[in-house]
Order: sequence, then C-alpha cells, then structure tokens
Amino acid sequence: MHNNKLKEIVVVGASGLIGSRLMDLLVADVSVHKIWVLSRKEVEWKQKKVQCIITDFNHLDQYIPMVKDAHTLFCCIGTTIKKAGSQEAFRKVDYQIPLDLAAMAEKARINKFIVISSLGADPLSNNFYLKTKGEMERDLIKGYSFQKLAFVRPSLLLGPRHEFRFGERFAQFFMVLFSFLMVGKLRKYKPIHDFKVAKAMISISNSLNNQKIYESEELAYLGT
Repeated sequence: MHNNKLKEIVVVGASGLIGSRLMDLLVADVSVHKIWVLSRKEVEWKQKKVQCIITDFNHLDQYIPMVKDAHTLFCCIGTTIKKAGSQEAFRKVDYQIPLDLAAMAEKARINKFIVISSLGADPLSNNFYLKTKGEMERDLIKGYSFQKLAFVRPSLLLGPRHEFRFGERFAQFFMVLFSFLMVGKLRKYKPIHDFKVAKAMISISNSLNNQKIYESEELAYLGT
C-alpha cells in the first residue's frame, strides 16, 4: 500500500492548462516520490520522479501493475467539441475516458480519484457539454466507491494555453473586467487562475472529508 509520507501519484492530462500547473506543484512536492503520467504522446519532464507512459486508453488494464496502490489519480483530461471534431468524439474523451480510468484505478487499489468537471455540470442540461459532464459525475458516483471521489468545477480559466481560443479570450477579457460585480451567488462565476485550481486539487486529495462537488468559489479559496 502507499506510504503516507512518500506518495505515488497518477496524472492524466498533464499537458493541459490545469494539468501542467498540477505537475509543477507535484514535482516540487517532497512528499511525492513518483508521478505516473498517462498520455497518448510523450510528455518530457527532466525530473527523475516523473515517468511518462505512452497510453492506449482503450486498454487501460495493462497499466495496472505500474500504478498499483498509488495515492491519488488526478484526471485533468478534457477537450472541446470543436477540437474533438464531433459530439461523439468529445463524449469519448470527457465521459468515457474518466469512467475507464476510474475502473482501472479501482482495480489498482488507488484510493482517491479527483477529476475536472465543469461549472454548471448537470445530466439534465439541454447543453450537450454540460450534460456530458453531469452524466460523467453521476455515473462515477453510481459506479465507484473510492475513499475520496471529488469533482472539480472551475469557472472560466485564466492561464497560458498552448492553443489560441478566440471565444475564450474574448470571454476572459469581459469576465475579468466585470468580475467585481460577481458577488453573492454570482461568485462561483468569477474567472479563476489555473494554478489556483491545481493547488486546490492537491488540497482536496489530502483532505479527509467526503465532499464530492467543489465549485469554483471554493476552489479559489482552497487555491490561495
């Protein structure tokens, strides 16, 4: 079983906006002695504690011996419908892969599963994106009983993406400009920096409570 002082961590989506910030924090964390990165492509990290596994997400069971008894699996994987090319392809990434990873994690006796969802996730939503995220949350809760299963629901993310998203940049400008108006129930809609979400995820993985949903406002608090 994992050591309480020296932890092995599994990260999926390490090259993304939040995933890359999470990796920076985990690499610097002296309590983490091994980071398994599951990725379709090579992710280069010079640190010895990082081990990248070129991953076939259709056959995850083959990686169980490598990640067995890790402390936490952080699922930071995600895409957009535009980038995926279709709703079906999007659903494969944002719904099916998290569920498949949970099945692998359960077999590998990983106790904690922290996954990025979305503000407004709802299986009954008329919005396909939010509906997919909501169904992912619902089916993970129904199907798996980790020691800790947590869904991170950030609002509009602030940070240096590798790809340019005009709509997102446009929204960031106006959301930041008018964020001072977002008080009370609107606080959860305030934009949040990628590093705050990453820091909050680590805090969540180390907490002992059974809370499953973490809205953006709480992430901002945990990430300070």
